[in-house]
Amino acid sequence: MNRVTKIAAVSAALLLTLAAGGAATADTDWAGRGPREAAALTGTAKLYRPAGDDITFGFDAHLAAKDNMDPEAATGTFRFSHYKGDWGGYAVAKVDCLVTGGKVAVVTGVVTETDVDAFRGKRVGVSVHDLGKHDRLGYSWIGKDTEAKLPKCMGSAPFEKVKAGTGDFQVLPWQLDYPTE
Repeated sequence: MNRVTKIAAVSAALLLTLAAGGAATADTDWAGRGPREAAALTGTAKLYRPAGDDITFGFDAHLAAKDNMDPEAATGTFRFSHYKGDWGGYAVAKVDCLVTGGKVAVVTGVVTETDVDAFRGKRVGVSVHDLGKHDRLGYSWIGKDTEAKLPKCMGSAPFEKVKAGTGDFQVLPWQLDYPTE
């Protein structure tokens, strides 16, 4: 076999191997370790506030592939804090629902750790719009009626802008399995 034929044969075999491997791993995670998560929201950002408030949100929320049709089976935590001078506080919530669509996510959770009594044991919801360097965020406790109980999987529109250079939210879109007839 001449050299050109050998190179062509090896190249074709390599391409076929890569194509077959890619098809076999299309439904696996990025490292090929198993099924792709059904949905996820991760990352941290500070909100933009011209008055100097230090407001930070961080997420580590996941919906396993095996729970694809049950967003209330999501796991993880999210954290938020708001400080200005000597005033402020933080809270950590245990995720109880995660829904994503495209680059938008809504996560709810019950506050399990905080130094703000008003948040202790309360369900809170946060929405995120993953826009690269211009992420947006919304939260459920804005408004007058803060005593109302928030249902799982509910949040407000992402009305806040993140501070330039701080947004690194990553939303993994949910892929529903619809029944076929």
